[in-house]
Amino acid sequence: MNIQLKFLIYSLFLLFLSTTQISPSLGALGKCNPSDYEALTNIKKSLNNPYHLASWVPNTDCCNWFVVESDPRTNRINQLITVFQGNISGQIPSLVGDLPYLETLHLKMLRLSWTDLSGHIPNFLNQLANLTFLELSFNQFSGSIPPNLSDLKNLGALHLDRNQLMGSIPESFGKFTGSIPDLYLSHNQISGPIPISLGDLDFEVIDFNKLVGDASTLFRPNHRLTKTIDLSSNQLEFDLTKVKFLKSLSYLDTSHNKIFGGIPEDIIGLDLQPASLTVGQLCGQIPNGGKLQSFDNTSFFHNRCLCGPPLVGFKQVNE
Repeated sequence: MNIQLKFLIYSLFLLFLSTTQISPSLGALGKCNPSDYEALTNIKKSLNNPYHLASWVPNTDCCNWFVVESDPRTNRINQLITVFQGNISGQIPSLVGDLPYLETLHLKMLRLSWTDLSGHIPNFLNQLANLTFLELSFNQFSGSIPPNLSDLKNLGALHLDRNQLMGSIPESFGKFTGSIPDLYLSHNQISGPIPISLGDLDFEVIDFNKLVGDASTLFRPNHRLTKTIDLSSNQLEFDLTKVKFLKSLSYLDTSHNKIFGGIPEDIIGLDLQPASLTVGQLCGQIPNGGKLQSFDNTSFFHNRCLCGPPLVGFKQVNE
């Protein structure tokens, strides 16, 4: 065998070795779909190889990896259970969109709270059509809230609180066409008025702050499900006297606002938990009866001129 032929054979052998090292064989991947394997590998890399993804070993069956679940019928990845927990940073990789079964068919919950994730909330999240729970709280997300999150027709809860989000609440949030999610938006830099369209929906929980204007639209008497309304630490200004309380309401916090007027008598019929009506412009007699009289006097402090039990003996502070 001449030298040129030997060199050719040796070169082809080296090429074969390098190819097998870069591209995993189907046998090495087991049941894992090659495109899912590639997407997960790229996700791990984009998150700077976090320690809790150490089981994501190259050239192994991704169906057996930690915090990953696959459909037993199709072997396609359909759940990333706690991929984004722990000591990670950076942005949510758009590579998540390279897991088509995760995107459109099977994912039910996406919980990315208590991390150092930053950047904008990805626009592709509205493609996770079967999401029932989305939690992005306690992070460093900035920018505006994607209006297209209202496309999620199965969403039961949306937690965007404790971030650095700016802008206003999208008008589209009053146009959820499927289930109406519990809406947690507080402790951000969101500003502006409450969209009037929110009053058309039967939210069970509403929690936001730093907003201005009239929130009386949230108390429409035809609402049947609303249980929690937390309006604390806003700059809301409306006449509470004219509000018709919802019979389903069990928690109300209107503290640290510019809400004026008196407390309506129909609050007596509500099964309220201890609530806060502090630091406002409320005046008049506190309704006598119902759960209200069992509240601590601190629930009514620092209003303009509220009076009567349980404030007997306590001087109000004019604001």
